[in-house]
Amino acid sequence: MGNGIAQVFAQHGFNVTLIDVSDAVLQQAVNRIEGSLSKLQQKGKLSAEQVAGARERLGTGTSLSAAATSELVVEAVSENLALKSKIFRELDGLLDPDAIIASNTSSISITTLGAVTHRPAQVAGMHFMNPVPLMPLVELIRGAATDQEVIDTIHDLCLRLGKTPVLAQDYPGFISNRILMPMINEAVFALMEGVGTPEAIDTVMKLGMNHPMGPLELADFIGLDVCLAIMEVLHQGLGDDKYRPCPLLRRTVAAGHLGRKSGRGFYSYAQEAAIAR
Repeated sequence: MGNGIAQVFAQHGFNVTLIDVSDAVLQQAVNRIEGSLSKLQQKGKLSAEQVAGARERLGTGTSLSAAATSELVVEAVSENLALKSKIFRELDGLLDPDAIIASNTSSISITTLGAVTHRPAQVAGMHFMNPVPLMPLVELIRGAATDQEVIDTIHDLCLRLGKTPVLAQDYPGFISNRILMPMINEAVFALMEGVGTPEAIDTVMKLGMNHPMGPLELADFIGLDVCLAIMEVLHQGLGDDKYRPCPLLRRTVAAGHLGRKSGRGFYSYAQEAAIAR
């Protein structure tokens, strides 16, 4: 999702530095962003000048020190508390004291992330929806110590990005995944118990509930490892067995079948995975 976040900021006039672990990974990211911008141009949503401007405003770096002069950093690594905490500590030592550190986490506590820094008042959640260039929602999460001025700043920033910000308090899963992930988890239980095939379950939700994508197809799109991680946060944080991850979800992730990104999840995407490689 970091690609999409960087793209949206660059499209709307902000200088952006996209940071990742290697030049090779960054080049792949830039290629995806350029492909996305080209598609928007082909659809008439961006002009050639806007595409060129967005590309010029996008820089890359393999060290967090590349963000040292940034006024806002949006962290978008995997849903791993230890990794996110490590990054927040490093950023805290690099950035100006007034800089804001935001997380794109979909479930991990903003209060917890803020507590590993010396600036918890400057830490907030900016949970973008995937795919970021197309989805209008940004869930803003206020940690226990987040300053109101920070919330106001990122709220106004979302409007400048053409997004719709919605404020959520810092509880496991916030609003979006507190509701979405149990639905996906229940769909996996229905599959495990033989209530229906993946196609049947998804068709019922698409045609009967007017969902654009069925829950199992959506889980594959999100990544089954991500879905499992969020369910574990909900189960641990809320202490209610109704959030217990389905054993079939655990088994599928253990098998390395993570959805679209691995070529197989509840559906097969072998051809797509081969093309991506």
